[in-house]
Amino acid sequence: MKLRSMLSVLAVLGAACASHPRVARTPATPSHASQSAFERQIQNARDAGDGDYQLRTLREKVAAAPDDVAARLQLAAAYRDRGYPDIALEMCRLAAMRFPQSGEVQMALVRALRDLNQRTEAIAGLETFLQAHPQSSPEYFSWLGILHDETRQWAAGEPSHRKAIELAPSQDYLHNNLGYNLLMQKKAVEAAVEFREALRLNPASQLARNNLGMALAGQDANAQAIANWQSATDAATAHNNLAAVLIEKGNYSEARKELELALGYNKAHPAALKNMELVSRLDGNAATLPARQTETTRWERWKAGFAHLFVGPLDDTRTHPQ
Repeated sequence: MKLRSMLSVLAVLGAACASHPRVARTPATPSHASQSAFERQIQNARDAGDGDYQLRTLREKVAAAPDDVAARLQLAAAYRDRGYPDIALEMCRLAAMRFPQSGEVQMALVRALRDLNQRTEAIAGLETFLQAHPQSSPEYFSWLGILHDETRQWAAGEPSHRKAIELAPSQDYLHNNLGYNLLMQKKAVEAAVEFREALRLNPASQLARNNLGMALAGQDANAQAIANWQSATDAATAHNNLAAVLIEKGNYSEARKELELALGYNKAHPAALKNMELVSRLDGNAATLPARQTETTRWERWKAGFAHLFVGPLDDTRTHPQ
């Protein structure tokens, strides 16, 4: 399934040790031996930044203007982009403590937590922030809904998606996100309404069109689902998509029929071949391929080359606008 969206600087201080030539001392344990993993990461990040002009410039900028929120966010993002997401996260946490009212900082913290798969903390922090600092932008509620979806808390995410639409009803991706949430709650009829609205607002949305086909198939409106998919792709891909839905529902015999139709249109369709292999493993019956394939037009073959719908069995993940 297709589914369709950072900070305070850490000061690392080093102290030089002076020795007296006439006083014998017990050799000290090297400092790195007692460092925590996080302290070593900080030192590594600092060492990496020493030779990086942009990082060094940003660190100097933050040191000179500690209340410059934008500079802190830029510095955290720079560390994240260089492979230090844990350092970026700590910068975000410290910035959120220093600027608790900043929505920009809060969203940076949410993204940093999500990068490290700490969605439960991201949800709790964003909910607390919105209670203390109500926002009029749909972005905050959309992200809250997405985080709930990604942790499979579908019912908890629905109100957030609806709030985002209330704030920005003309944004097609918000309707698509709510539709996805409803589809995961097995509310296929309601989900189809949202996908249709997303397509009304943006007829070119391939994601919404694919999802509408899923919703229709979920209502057992298979003919409508095929027609919907074929309006944007070729017949082989449309039948393969329906087969993928049927596989998810455990209806292997009907899935096999759809795959035979798909391979009848295009015997080399990669997704249909993969799904046929999957069905054969699931139901224990050997794969059967059509004796002859219907000739496809040049137009269908051209569209097939650009169609990227469901490759293999469906997946519960999707991509949100960032």
